[in-house]
Amino acid sequence: MGTATTTIHKRVDIRRNDTVKVMTGRDAGKEGRVLRVFPDDGKVLVEHVMTVKKHVRPNPQRNIKGGIAEQERRISLSNVALVCATCGPVRVGHEVRGDRKVRVCKKCGTTLDK
Repeated sequence: MGTATTTIHKRVDIRRNDTVKVMTGRDAGKEGRVLRVFPDDGKVLVEHVMTVKKHVRPNPQRNIKGGIAEQERRISLSNVALVCATCGPVRVGHEVRGDRKVRVCKKCGTTLDK
């Protein structure tokens, strides 16, 4: 008998278009905007962070020129911190304000949702 596999969706406090700061790794200290979030893998794609050079083969059918292209790689959620406008990199809390559950800065208490 096979075992049933279940997908666990992790709660991610970082969303698209948030500003994050890289805390560890080769790009530590860099800030960037989140382009995409991968909650199942626990990773985010951040603009101008973790850039690598990729060798691209030319493909005339797809109208692709060959050469060396730079692109961003995904970075682990544990290596980035959300940036508060007043405090800098912070941890994220949750509060119910009015009829909505919002993300809150743990240092100053300001709402991080737009």
